[in-house]
Amino acid sequence: MASRLRRRKRSPWLVTLLLLFILIGLCYAVVRVYFRAPDQKAGDSVMIQRVNTPAVSDDLSDEEAEALRSHYERKPQFWTILLSGRDDDNGGTDTNILVAVDVPNGYVYGVSIPRDTKSSINGKNRKINFAYNAGGMELLADTISGQLGIPVDYTVLVNLKGFQALVDTIGGVDFYIPVDMHYEDPYQNLSIHFSKGMRHLSGEEALKVVRCRSAYASQDIGRMQTQQDFLKAVAKQLMTPEIALKLPDLCGIFINYVETDLNAGNLAWLGGEVLNMGMDNISFATLPGEWHDPYIYLDQEEVLAMVNQYLNPYTEDRTAEDLNILT
Repeated sequence: MASRLRRRKRSPWLVTLLLLFILIGLCYAVVRVYFRAPDQKAGDSVMIQRVNTPAVSDDLSDEEAEALRSHYERKPQFWTILLSGRDDDNGGTDTNILVAVDVPNGYVYGVSIPRDTKSSINGKNRKINFAYNAGGMELLADTISGQLGIPVDYTVLVNLKGFQALVDTIGGVDFYIPVDMHYEDPYQNLSIHFSKGMRHLSGEEALKVVRCRSAYASQDIGRMQTQQDFLKAVAKQLMTPEIALKLPDLCGIFINYVETDLNAGNLAWLGGEVLNMGMDNISFATLPGEWHDPYIYLDQEEVLAMVNQYLNPYTEDRTAEDLNILT
């Protein structure tokens, strides 16, 4: 039976990563790094070149050229950032969240992209998490951009070993495990055995809990909920005053386990803006779609509405023709 993905109010995974943005920003602020807003990517570079190059755009009327330019005009201080969690050194991305940062309107909106989303990668139908294996963050960002019809301005890749180090640094986390978990995978050297109930988890134990899929009837959907609940607990601990004493260690985790094309000044600037917005202005949803083995098929109409309401960095709404949703 098809299972529809439902929207959620808040993403603890997103909140945790944003808190790390803020923490690293504060670290660099101490040493007086120059704060600078990130640059924005242009829209469809091929189409813009066609409009702006006379030799190419002779076949367009002035009205057509202006309409095309308007379709790719960017909103001021609006960025899209792809946050991804790498499951291990040999695997694909286990978690992908496209984040829109809208400074003038004071909000951050993150959309989780299920790892089983049907996508076209190098001309073949694949699950979207394969894109990282095939071409790293660049191909993953291009794949998501092509599906949603909007650019991905920047990428942030977090090695889940960094997640383990984060949990250990804050002294572990008390967490209610929602189901019995029993799973063995000798190929990944993974042994998971937990009983349902409250438990104080170390970093290594927490990583096993958030990686387990087989314990849920809904597989990845159930796991996503557990990830969100656990990271909510992590985010809560990160917001305590005592965390200031651990700031140097947290900055070290960021430097060692996070890869991004945002520079230090960008991170500091964004961290300050997000801090000013407040946590109540950070919200989260999942791309709407339905599961039909082996893929999740996105709902084009609902995805388009979500893109235009929350993710669209352009002044004009996207149209169905801008998206590339596979059926």
